[in-house]
Amino acid sequence: MPNKDKQVKSKKRVADHGEVFTSEREVNAMLDLVKQETDRIDSRFLEPACGTGNFLIEILNRKLSVVKKKYQKSQLEYERYAIIVISSIYGVDILQDNIDEARKRLFEIFKNQYTDLYRSSLNDDYLKSVHFILTRNIICGDALTLKTVGLIEEPIVFSEWSLILKNKMQRRDFKMTTLLENQPVDGLNLFSDLGEEAFIPIPVRTFPLQNIYKLAQDVQTQL
Repeated sequence: MPNKDKQVKSKKRVADHGEVFTSEREVNAMLDLVKQETDRIDSRFLEPACGTGNFLIEILNRKLSVVKKKYQKSQLEYERYAIIVISSIYGVDILQDNIDEARKRLFEIFKNQYTDLYRSSLNDDYLKSVHFILTRNIICGDALTLKTVGLIEEPIVFSEWSLILKNKMQRRDFKMTTLLENQPVDGLNLFSDLGEEAFIPIPVRTFPLQNIYKLAQDVQTQL
């Protein structure tokens, strides 16, 4: 694991990509400004240049501490709310090694707390679901072009996860471009309570409800 206070990996990466990591002190100071949201289990966060995940790690720690305090006496309740936490965290970075490291760090923090609480009864399928969510939420891409990085550039697609019917999750995939475009629903004139035109993004794909312990099953059919 990298030094959490190290802000530069190499001068070349700084020159090529402008890569400078945010220190832990600065991360906490900035997140304290939105503490009410970091304490909400279901509040969603997107870091468009996440690096190795310094911001996302602290958000995860804060949210998991809330879940632990409220639900640790019941493993089923803990699992239900902890998966809401991990599914609410999103990140994009232009460098694949940063994405790999961010996913690994987030998973290890989640797994370590889960294991510490329920060592004798932890559910491996549950952890596989958590790992699968991270592969959908932490993406190698360019937040400026809104496309993935690689031989074939494609629109960045995020998965939205919603817990329904206790242990059932609904997954809907959205293009990042759609989420950032304030376009009204085709053929409808919808307005908010303040009289502003409402924006409801349209998913590119909606999946059947799936058990939170089985999200990683039949992965090829879900991608």
